[in-house]
Amino acid sequence: MSTDFSQRLLQWFDRHGRKDLPWQRSRDPYRIWVSEIMLQQTQVNTVIPYYTRFLERFPDIATLARASQDEVLHRWTGLGYYARGRNLHKAAQIILQQYAGAFPTDIDSVCALPGIGRSTAGAILAFAHGQRHAILDGNVKRVLTRYHGLAGWPGVRDVETRLWQLAEQLTPTNRLQDYTQAIMDLGATVCRRRKPMCPGCPLVDTCTAHAQGNPQAYPTSKPRQVLPEKHVAMLMIRNHQGHVLLQQRPPVGVWGGLWGFPECATPDDTARWCRDTLGLEIATDTPWPALRHTFSHFHLHITPIPARISGENGGGNGGTSGKIMEPAGVVWYNLSLPDERGLAAPVKSLLEQLRAQRPV
Repeated sequence: MSTDFSQRLLQWFDRHGRKDLPWQRSRDPYRIWVSEIMLQQTQVNTVIPYYTRFLERFPDIATLARASQDEVLHRWTGLGYYARGRNLHKAAQIILQQYAGAFPTDIDSVCALPGIGRSTAGAILAFAHGQRHAILDGNVKRVLTRYHGLAGWPGVRDVETRLWQLAEQLTPTNRLQDYTQAIMDLGATVCRRRKPMCPGCPLVDTCTAHAQGNPQAYPTSKPRQVLPEKHVAMLMIRNHQGHVLLQQRPPVGVWGGLWGFPECATPDDTARWCRDTLGLEIATDTPWPALRHTFSHFHLHITPIPARISGENGGGNGGTSGKIMEPAGVVWYNLSLPDERGLAAPVKSLLEQLRAQRPV
């Protein structure tokens, strides 16, 4: 069965597979690695411009390793799942230190790098070196659960173990690069999550889910849970020069390492909060319409509040006094001459709106 499966898939790939993606033009494991990380939970069309810009700035592992985290996250801004960018940067530093800048070629060493799991490691080594490794990304899981009629949410260990067994059995010993791309392409373009295009599938006559008449029942959905709702007020504080106060977030957690506005839990009494927390006297304006940003584990409701420093706070180096000068990770951001730093998508959008306004 495994030979028939792979042969059909490869014949389909020769006619319909994707062969002109930017990362397919090289066997350089670095370029393949960057693409595989960016493609995690992100569509190909979204990734392509980010991938191109990223490699223009970081053409090799050494350049990436020696860059600052701010530079890396700046070019990740808008792509989401920022831990991917942080881990990419950390892994590049490890490769430079432990492997003299050469991407490792054995799967255990690759899996040990930050942000790289078994499937991603297998894909990198298959594409770069033609090594035989099974992969199991979301597209492959969908193809295999439908083809075999495998019930159960793939996040359950027993189901995932069975999927790895099937993936290993079906992976051929020849044309590894083409097969790896083919099974991902089939899931992305034909065996789609919604409205699968079964008539165009090379496996349709042996697919269990198609025979049952319910391909969209596979894979079993993750048990639904109500995401909690969280609220925060973002203070867009400007000084007399029109610069905006930004703080760097902690290195881990939501938007880890990115720069954003000071946040308080409630829009009420923000002036006192700024005085007690930042050592600044401010005057606030009417809040902007609330924004809603959804993470994988909660919904965040953002109330943007324009504000300006008042009194003698406004002079000196950007308009600071007291506590605001003490901590690191604080900057008065020049909207007219923006520098390179990582910004969460909502923060970037709000800064652009501030930039479009008349200067203070």
